Order: sequence, then structure tokens, then C-alpha cells
Amino acid sequence: MAAPRIVLGIESSCDETGAGLVRDGRLLGHAVASSMDEHARFGGVVPEIAARAHVHALNPVVRGALDRAGLRLGDIGAVAVTTGPGLSGALQVGLAGAKSLAYALDVPLYGVHHLAGHVAADTLEHGPLPDPCVVLIVSGGHTSLLLVRDLARDPITHLGDTLDDAAGECFDKVARVFGLPYPGGPAVDRAARDGSADAVAFPRPLTGPGDDPYAFSFSGLKTAAARWAERHANGDGALPVADGAAALQEAIADVLTRKAVAACAAHGVNTLVVVGGVAANSRVRALAEERCRAAGITLRVPPLGLCTDNGAMIAAVGDLLVRAGADPAPLDVSIDPSAPLEYAALHPTATVARAA
Repeated sequence: MAAPRIVLGIESSCDETGAGLVRDGRLLGHAVASSMDEHARFGGVVPEIAARAHVHALNPVVRGALDRAGLRLGDIGAVAVTTGPGLSGALQVGLAGAKSLAYALDVPLYGVHHLAGHVAADTLEHGPLPDPCVVLIVSGGHTSLLLVRDLARDPITHLGDTLDDAAGECFDKVARVFGLPYPGGPAVDRAARDGSADAVAFPRPLTGPGDDPYAFSFSGLKTAAARWAERHANGDGALPVADGAAALQEAIADVLTRKAVAACAAHGVNTLVVVGGVAANSRVRALAEERCRAAGITLRVPPLGLCTDNGAMIAAVGDLLVRAGADPAPLDVSIDPSAPLEYAALHPTATVARAA
């Protein structure tokens, strides 16, 4: 039997350049470079700045991952890369680098869906995903409830998705109104430590009778928080940022965990996996743990370092695809910046991407 391949994963969908190395489900080493500080003064990610940062960071990040794993380029047996969704220019940089490495090393190349990478990140800490499991993805641009079986082989079932702003977008946009720095999620989390979650009665969107039980909507919550801040700005008192942050965080955590636990119960699933950048939020993690324990559900959340974008999660998907005997990407594999999450492998060609 052939020895398991070492898979190099490359992630460049937004403002983090990541490289990771995985073999047989085990993380060997990874490195991440972020251009977040360059975007902070603009209050959000600037695509051109992100793409330029990836060009400068890609080779050092790959070298850093190899050094941490004690490996050489010649040890790589396959390359996996994010081909969507994400910023077009940023994705192109990662794909160009991955194609070059795969060609030079004469190893197979695999295109990976970014969100499947977040799902696979948990396997690097807790082992194979139970079949089935419910996965809650919460990040800057995505909030989804999924039913996942064999991640490498089976289609991914969407139970519910966000109808407008994702949870991470809500954090970022409200943080700006509150006068907190970018990125908003960590800033709100820090500010909330000194506030009271009961201080402001923010709404819980789509949690009433007759609402879609698994869909999400955070636009109304964002507006409610902005209106609350405006009322204080027009009055005499200073804005109680800590209370607003705590109440906002509680509302988001409440909606996310309530729907996720309900999905597990409705589908007879006893494992909930929470992934994505917002999974690093302290209140989301604590409330998910509390509600899962009460419902007899096993909760799995990746370590903080694997919640945000990284190359290790892409390598984890590549490793699963290699071990499942999946076909590598064709030579004309392209990117799809708005790719829906249907399968973990994502091998669009230029023609398909343009048609989409």
C-alpha cells in the first residue's frame, strides 16, 4: 500500500494568505500572513490591496509552513487550493501559485470550496466528522446551516442560509457605528466583556412562529443597533458601547445557537460542528456549549487558530479528496468567486466560471 501523500493547501480568498500541510488527517504545519492592518483604515477589505498582499506573501507562507513541518518542497505529494468563493483577484493569485507548484512537482492539483475548508478544519483537531452531522458556518460573508455526510464524496445539504447580511457582516457594520475598530467581531467581543447583555432589547430575527426555522437574517438587527446608537448620539449621554456590544453579541449568539440546536433535533443528529471566523466569538462558543449540553448534543468547534481563514483547512479537504480517490482538477481549472457550496471539491473551468 502506498504511503499517504502530504497535501499542501493554499488559501487566498480574502485578506489572509495561508499554507498548510496535512497527511492522513494530521496537521504537520501551517503558516498565515494577514493584510488586515492594511485594510483597517478603510473599514473593510479592499480587493486590490488584498491581491497585492497575496503576491508578496505566498512564497514566504509556503516556505514557513514547510519549515514548521520540517519538510521540503519535494515531499509534497498533492496541492489543494481555494478556487472559490472569494475575491476574484485574491483567488487568482493563490490558484496561479498552486498551479505552478503542482506543475513543477508533477503532483495532482485539487480545487477546494472555501466553506468546505472551514468544515474540514474541525477534523484536524477532533478527527473524522460523524456521518451525519449538522454544521453551522458563521463567517464574515456566510451564515449557513448544513447537513454533512461524507464531506469528500457526498453532496452537502443546505438546511438554511442567510437571506441578507451574514453574522460577521453584522458585527463589522455595527462595530463601525459604535466607533469600534475593524475587524468588528473581535472588537465587539472585547467591548462586551464590560457590558450587560440585558441592557438593550435587540430583536432576534426569524425566530417567531411561521418563520423559516433555519434561515438567517441579520440586516434588521444591524439596523436596530444603528438606530439605538443614533438615539444616544442625539441625546445628552455618551453611548454605552459595552452594553450595546454585549446585547448585540447576545442576540447573534442566541439566534445562531437556537437554530443550530433545533436543526440537530429535527434531523436526529447528535453532533453539531460550529466553524468559521465568528466561531471564535466567546459568547457564541459558550452559548453553543450550554445549549448542546442541555440537549444531549456533542459540540465540536475548531481551535481559535483554525476558525479564521488558513491553508491548513484547505489542505485538510485536499487530504480527504486524495484518500477518497477523487479526480484531480483539470489543467484549465479556474476560479468561481461566487461558487455555491454543493461539494467540497470545486473544479470550475474558465468557460463554466464565465457562464455562472
